[in-house]
Amino acid sequence: MKIQEATTMRIQQLRRQKRLSVYALIYQSGMPPSTVKSILHGKSQNPGIVNIKRLAEGLGVTIREFYDSEIFDDLEPED
Repeated sequence: MKIQEATTMRIQQLRRQKRLSVYALIYQSGMPPSTVKSILHGKSQNPGIVNIKRLAEGLGVTIREFYDSEIFDDLEPED
């Protein structure tokens, strides 16, 4: 799995755990809807650490907690 796919899966996993809709995540992260949707739909190949941090905060977790998941254990090398 590529890091972009793993990141999207982790956001969705946390969003479901916190019982947040996509729109609630957008509101709580303070990000433009198009940016969040682009990340969630895999159109953003490199969302950037600043955006990931903002999403993590919107999800109520730290960046360390965000990346503390088995999803990130077996990533494929990037091209």
